[in-house]
Amino acid sequence: MQLRRARLCLDCEEIHEEQQCPACTSESFALISRWVPVPDRRARPRPETEDPRLDAYRALTQGEARPSRAGRLVKQGVLGLTALGVIGWFMRPRDRQ
Repeated sequence: MQLRRARLCLDCEEIHEEQQCPACTSESFALISRWVPVPDRRARPRPETEDPRLDAYRALTQGEARPSRAGRLVKQGVLGLTALGVIGWFMRPRDRQ
């Protein structure tokens, strides 16, 4: 029995690897690997492949997302209008009564 698949029945404390306990037919279990760490089977990691599709996938999933040009223009336009509004608010004539 592999440690990765070993299950402890929470009702009768039987160790099994089926969906139901063979002793009491209970479906409540906990994986043994929860308490006992399972080492990686491979002694060394897999070698990196030189597949261009893999590199493209990594670039899509790990690369920083650049905002689109339209998004940047909208953001800069809103920032410019806000700055003009604030300047206009400070430059308005004040009524003193």
